[in-house]
Amino acid sequence: MSDLIGLFNLLAPFFGLIGLGFFCGKMVKQPESGLAWMQFFLIYVALPCLFFRLIADKPLDQLANWAFIAATTFSTACAFLLSFAAGWRHTNDFPQSVMQGVAGSYSNIGYMGPPLILAAIGPAASAPVVLIFVFDNLFLFSVVPLLMSVAGVEKLRLSATIRRIIWRVATHPFNVATAIGIAASYLHLKVPGPIDQMITWLSGSAAPCALFLLGVTVALRPLARIPGEVPALVFVKLILHPLLVWVVLSAVGDFGQTWTYAAMVMAALPPALNIFVISTQYNVGVERASACVLIGTLVSMLTLTAVLYLTTKTGTLPYDLIP
Repeated sequence: MSDLIGLFNLLAPFFGLIGLGFFCGKMVKQPESGLAWMQFFLIYVALPCLFFRLIADKPLDQLANWAFIAATTFSTACAFLLSFAAGWRHTNDFPQSVMQGVAGSYSNIGYMGPPLILAAIGPAASAPVVLIFVFDNLFLFSVVPLLMSVAGVEKLRLSATIRRIIWRVATHPFNVATAIGIAASYLHLKVPGPIDQMITWLSGSAAPCALFLLGVTVALRPLARIPGEVPALVFVKLILHPLLVWVVLSAVGDFGQTWTYAAMVMAALPPALNIFVISTQYNVGVERASACVLIGTLVSMLTLTAVLYLTTKTGTLPYDLIP
């Protein structure tokens, strides 16, 4: 019983902030355009500070675990393909299927992942969290524009699309913060006191702002109906994805309890709000994206609780299936 109470105390603030944002979004009639500065603050200021802090004090050998990177990125790619297939079965439409592939594989690894996993597992989990965040984003932010270009939605030549992908990856604030953090780790840089305090404050603001924003954003996009393939996409995202990570990591090698459990929880997170942003950018599958984020977040209250209980709280699931 004490484990369940501890788990409730861990998760309640996260889902509580989402619920508070949802309540405010329903009750307070403010235009959605008012969220723009909060989104800017999160993407360009608070979250980059969080990722810099997670990386800057880590030894470089922890950040060069290529077997772990390959295993977790492969698992995300498998979840993408399964979700793409589920979407194709229902819509027989290539661009729609690409968006559904994203919905079934892109976890809330930026807004929800780092604070939740560090609270559940501890600072030792920061290295796998950062690696999954960086390389899952590299995979998805590369494969989606390429597939949309092939489908004819991205009105650019393939070479221009590839140049745009490289530029976006190189200049994305999260990746820039990661690169600066790696440089600080390599050079053993010490951040001056006042700047370090600012980074600490901004890092601490990232999670509550992001979760509140998620709730508000979902509230402002009511669903007329739930598309038929959404349950399958939510099943892939919340059940199959963490199972894939568990099996693939076990098959590749022994990564230790902390890294394996951190990867499983990252995969068990609900669909990311960025799914809606991507679908809006291409004007493809916007309603399905909203449905996946809303339904996935609600269902994850049960599934994420179960994964955390079986891993970090009780250790019922062995971290390595193939000892």
